[in-house]
Amino acid sequence: MATSIPETVKLELLKAQQREITEYHIYSRLARVVKDQHNSEILQKIGDDELRHAEFWSRYTGREVQPNRFVVFFFYWLARIFGITFGIKLMEQGEERAQVNYTEIAKYIPEAERIAHEEDAHEQKLIALIDEELLNYVGSMVLGLNDALVELTGTLAGLTFALQNNKLVALSGLVTGIAASLSMAASEYLSRKSEGQSDTALTSSMYTGIAYICTVVLLILPYFVFQNHIVSLAGTLIAALLIIFCFSFYVSVVQEFNFKERFLEMAVLSMGVALISFVVGYLLQDILGVDV
Repeated sequence: MATSIPETVKLELLKAQQREITEYHIYSRLARVVKDQHNSEILQKIGDDELRHAEFWSRYTGREVQPNRFVVFFFYWLARIFGITFGIKLMEQGEERAQVNYTEIAKYIPEAERIAHEEDAHEQKLIALIDEELLNYVGSMVLGLNDALVELTGTLAGLTFALQNNKLVALSGLVTGIAASLSMAASEYLSRKSEGQSDTALTSSMYTGIAYICTVVLLILPYFVFQNHIVSLAGTLIAALLIIFCFSFYVSVVQEFNFKERFLEMAVLSMGVALISFVVGYLLQDILGVDV
């Protein structure tokens, strides 16, 4: 039967077969190390489906293929470090960009349509069932990170021109940032409690506070690295954009949002506040006649 299939279609079959066996190894390895039994069973179920698909394709290619070891290594550790949902959803997005031509294959192997349906629908339903604590508190992290970016970039921009002294700016920024992170964490705790979510209030407040304080440290770091206050401010703004880029990308993958829209929204908001604060700092210095 395989001899009646054109060589171009055979290449598509081999591509599909290697992808399936590669993902089988990724899902199976993750299933063995995940502590949560529910998540482990789902991962193994997806892995078994991938193996079954690979064995199906091998009947037509007549070959056994090896998994892509680099891809297995990369996505396994990506999922371990940044969370299972992020790792496997990013992998699935990569699949879409390198999609096997199932329509062409189906002309010669009708069952290919069923495989394609399982890839698109059944697998996505299983992935949606994965329960990760981290994802339950993405909103809390967004709250802490957004507030820190908007508030602290503006504060540092204003202080930079008003004080023109890196040590003073760093000290003021740290005091402001630490106090604000504690305030945000407390507000998130009280907010959750008032909404009847007492069981998640403490954890949620911790995620908010940690996201805030980590952002504070990264934004203030340039003032300890560089001597010139303008260079330090530029470093802070670059750090802010990098934080926005990374977090927007993470959230866009795990929650399937539009990355470009989220990134631009956060970037414009943070940079706009920083610009306004910089101007305010300049005007206050001039109006009050402060010379540090």
